[in-house]
Amino acid sequence: MAAEIVNPRTESDTESDTDEPFDPAFALHRGGKMAIQATVPVRDKDDLSLAYTPGVAKVCTAIAENPELVHDYTWKSQVVAVVTDGTAVLGLGDIGPEASLPVMEGKAILFKQFGGVDAVPLALATTDTDEIIDTVVRLAPSFGGVNLEDISAPRCFEIERRLQERLDIPVFHDDQHGTAVVTLAALRNAARLTGRTLGDLRAVISGAGAAGVAIAKFLLAAGIGDVSVADRRGIVSPDRDDLTDVKRELAEITNRAGLSGSLEAALAGADVFIGVSGGTVPEPAIASMAPEAFVFAMANPNPEVHPDIAHQYASVVATGRSDYPNQINNVLAFPGIFAGALQVRASRITEGMKIAAANALADVVGDEVSADYVIPSPFDERVAPAVTAAVAEAARAEGVARR
Repeated sequence: MAAEIVNPRTESDTESDTDEPFDPAFALHRGGKMAIQATVPVRDKDDLSLAYTPGVAKVCTAIAENPELVHDYTWKSQVVAVVTDGTAVLGLGDIGPEASLPVMEGKAILFKQFGGVDAVPLALATTDTDEIIDTVVRLAPSFGGVNLEDISAPRCFEIERRLQERLDIPVFHDDQHGTAVVTLAALRNAARLTGRTLGDLRAVISGAGAAGVAIAKFLLAAGIGDVSVADRRGIVSPDRDDLTDVKRELAEITNRAGLSGSLEAALAGADVFIGVSGGTVPEPAIASMAPEAFVFAMANPNPEVHPDIAHQYASVVATGRSDYPNQINNVLAFPGIFAGALQVRASRITEGMKIAAANALADVVGDEVSADYVIPSPFDERVAPAVTAAVAEAARAEGVARR
């Protein structure tokens, strides 16, 4: 079976007995955005006897004797579970599992459209960490990978870590790592455009949630010169007594410059601003950054710094929006990452595989790099194949590939 992208729009979506204006978003979503489609025909009794009983029994027996055959004779190695509890959905917050389903369906069709990977939305009616973990573990035999989605911090960190420990399939929290991969790719090209390397840069991240923590760790793994992270109370530093365990760990590995105080103070002389928190950063703080700075204001729909203001002081500006150049969009990463991991039946997604994905994404831009083009479009057909191949190769090199 395979997920099929459908548009079940009906005449009732365009005609209404009420005076309410037509809304294309509701029209597109009526009936849902996806369906299941068979990949084999069932036209007669012979087909039926092969697709179901008695023929299916032979395949079941073979898999029971050799469980590895499940990858060859079912869709397991081609399908991902998209799992959420509905607690951190887009910018909407904790809206619950039912209300999260349109987003999870959307995620599933992006997997298919951009990576050729089938995906099944699973919205769980629990926010208990142990219950989420146990539920996913019990569902795991049906899937080749697990994409965690829109689960609030700090629970998301523990859920991902414990699932990775218990399962031998890729578990990937896209809100963390997809954002980090695309950010690194764009940053590499921005540095190259201005004649610098990652090691030359000092970055400041606004936001110490799932994305902010993951970006900070990923940039450090990739070799950035220094990175500091700010939450609502200022720079995450060891001298603070209000830190969670996640932030305390972050304080130990970031902020080599020993900064403390406010985000605005940290931006003075900084080379990079990365916003994943919402809110607004004052113009004077952006003006205080180093020459040829980069501003990646990724909050949606309202960036932390309006692009028109950022362009007055920065050499490269990126946002999370599609109506400005340099959109930092996770769809550039997660379809290819999972496609590459599934292709080689990887047991997990490593830091090396994520760095390979970022490098491949950056290389798609190549010699065309410019201030308005440091990251490719999601609709660039070169993206998914490049990321898929790089991730598969890295999995083999790191010893996590099983074919």
